[in-house]
Amino acid sequence: MILTALYDYYQRLVEERQVPLFGYSEEQISYVLVLSRNGQLVDVQDIRDTSGKKPVPRRLAVPQPEKRTSGVKSNFLWDKTSYVLGVSAKQSDRMHKEHEAFRTFHEDLLREVEDEGLSALLVFLRNWQPEQFDLPLFKSDMRDANFVFRLEGEQRYLHERSVAQRIRANMVSDKSSIERRCLVTGECLPTARLHPAIKGVNGAQSSGASIVSFNLDAFTSYGKHQGDNAPVSEQAAFAYTTTLNYLLRRDEHNRQRLQIGDASVVFWALAKNSASAAQAEDLFAMLADPPTDAQEAAQVRTVLEGIAQGRPFRELRPELDEETRFFVLGLSPNASRLSIRFWQTGTLEVFAKRLAEHYADLLLEPLPWKTPPAIWRLLYATAVQGKGENIPPLLAGEITRSILAGSRYPRSLLANVIMRMRADGEISGLRVALCKSVLARDRRKGVKGIEEEIPVSLDKESANPGYRLGRLFAVLENIQRAALGQQINATIRDRYYGAAS
Repeated sequence: MILTALYDYYQRLVEERQVPLFGYSEEQISYVLVLSRNGQLVDVQDIRDTSGKKPVPRRLAVPQPEKRTSGVKSNFLWDKTSYVLGVSAKQSDRMHKEHEAFRTFHEDLLREVEDEGLSALLVFLRNWQPEQFDLPLFKSDMRDANFVFRLEGEQRYLHERSVAQRIRANMVSDKSSIERRCLVTGECLPTARLHPAIKGVNGAQSSGASIVSFNLDAFTSYGKHQGDNAPVSEQAAFAYTTTLNYLLRRDEHNRQRLQIGDASVVFWALAKNSASAAQAEDLFAMLADPPTDAQEAAQVRTVLEGIAQGRPFRELRPELDEETRFFVLGLSPNASRLSIRFWQTGTLEVFAKRLAEHYADLLLEPLPWKTPPAIWRLLYATAVQGKGENIPPLLAGEITRSILAGSRYPRSLLANVIMRMRADGEISGLRVALCKSVLARDRRKGVKGIEEEIPVSLDKESANPGYRLGRLFAVLENIQRAALGQQINATIRDRYYGAAS
């Protein structure tokens, strides 16, 4: 189900041109060689990004580059100047071999293809001489940059032509793979023996990790090897891993990724159109990780208060479809693999209500915060010295799962907070709110032993003997601290609370 949801989201990202097609990747491209239909070079266009202080290459989706160590291998329909044009900043015999490899590779591959753009490329390569790399079309600083091709009068590049894409799909298919029914798409396609690496999960290997892998005999069955044990097609494996890498990208503008303890959390929406899905994702990001900006924080409070008052979601945010499907996935590192910490699906309205319930459970009067605390802020209150590396490893996933599922908070949360307050003596608003939230939710869920509603502030009217005696005990302890100082080895609470209770 997780892989299917990621595969479906990949289709939306492809339509929005956010991720590359199967067999493609985003690479840094600087220039375009514009060819006439008879294969003549008519222009060299600079497509670098000039928004900064100096031009930088633009990231384009192109056929995946070949893995080169010491060998000479040509990329398909793009490459650096030593391959495409036979010139390099460092003059050597190698650049002539690289250019010949580029020319021969495309000659063998495209000779029988009927497409005016690809035919024009072959004519250009047959006639091009490295000595033609000169003014006015070429400058010396273009050497070693990456080039792509385009036909004169067209907007798309040669590698984006439908014929080129079909050729590329045939190139990347593993001819040795056995066709099996894909568990994701249901189609009979070549199976991916090894799935592409997933990068961006905090704490995982920098080279990437896997959700699906079979690298020991103990994980296999019926004599099958690697990916044949759980057949996922090459296209589906590429789609779900590309989607995860997109969601996990470290980008200041990426609001679909949250770090909660050791769990890297990603989320996405499935709506009637891309605009509605993007709006839903923005709202969820604001509710799950409230912004510090005063205006945006006010919007979050309005939504949360409205939901708490029982107002229909469509009245609070009429521009959003309350039935928009939402998906939340939590991943944590486990050596070369990734563990699924939690997986939650539901409608946007359901998730919004559950987040509102969470903030209502935390509510105190007066509020000890300016904006509702994000989940990661709550976790820091449970850690030794308030450091992220000291957060209990399983607590992050358990708390997030309970919030998104609307279930009881983990009992270990209350025990951890009380232990920290006893250990360092800091009774902060966040810690008190966490204690109150566990008890308030347990009462709402019908847990035995919690009969009265948990108040959000001091209840001066309560006639409960235990409540009043607790207030008196707190006053006596404060008097002791006022008289003897805050750093007392043992207060009356430490010495007599057990006997008093």
